[in-house]
Amino acid sequence: MRTEKEMYDLILGIAEKDDRIRAVYMNGSRTNPNVPKDIFQDYDIVYVVEETKSFIEDKEWIKRFGEVLYMQYPDENPNYLSDKENSYGWLMQFTDGNRIDLTVKSVSHVMQHIKDDKLCKILLDKEGILPPLEPATDCGYWITKPSKEQYLAACNEFWWCTNNIAKGLWRQEMLYVQDMANFIVRMQLITMLNWKAGLLTNWSVSTGKSSKYLCQWLSEEEWKELTATYFDCNLENAWQAVFRMCELFQNTAKYVGEQLGYEYNQEEGAAALHFLEHTYEMAK
Repeated sequence: MRTEKEMYDLILGIAEKDDRIRAVYMNGSRTNPNVPKDIFQDYDIVYVVEETKSFIEDKEWIKRFGEVLYMQYPDENPNYLSDKENSYGWLMQFTDGNRIDLTVKSVSHVMQHIKDDKLCKILLDKEGILPPLEPATDCGYWITKPSKEQYLAACNEFWWCTNNIAKGLWRQEMLYVQDMANFIVRMQLITMLNWKAGLLTNWSVSTGKSSKYLCQWLSEEEWKELTATYFDCNLENAWQAVFRMCELFQNTAKYVGEQLGYEYNQEEGAAALHFLEHTYEMAK
């Protein structure tokens, strides 16, 4: 596997020798001081160019980066809204284990948007065209304090959609149950746990994409409770996991509400839980 230095030398060496490339910057996990380093971190690289067309039409130029195991052209996906004249990307997984997510972006596009992401770090600027940037920080991704309306909406969404889980389990529609549990109800639980993490850290942390670092701010018992809410397609396992999800949500929502001065809707939670338990008895 090529070392980090070898990869940077390669990325910058290609840019220095190509007159079409005027600057290089990086974003993503490698610029975030709060992310632990490991061998699977991508190199999220942007080449700032006068035009993108010549790069797109030359199907061979990316071979300069190494032997590709497999790759993706996100801007060729018909479901992806693309502006190829200003931005075009290649996601490359190499045979040696390294990965580069490379994008060529027009100068005009970069000048408008480079400051949108505070995790940018300039690696090369041949002619000083890029604006000065503050040191890279993940503050743009920090958990933010919810308003009372946001808090109550999360509680309502969680409890209301347990109704759908109950019906789905009673009908033994496990694909529907999995979707409802994982993509709607669980998202409210994760949101509430994130708010708790925000409270514990004075709203100064990011739990990462998909809240992958959330475990750092949960107690050992809370982490066990959260992982126990994931279930397979065994009907009884699913019921018990959903009940655990409800208990963890209720405890967390009460804590968050008390700390923020928002009143948790006890009646709503109790009514939804009663419906769930009644449907469970019917299913049995």
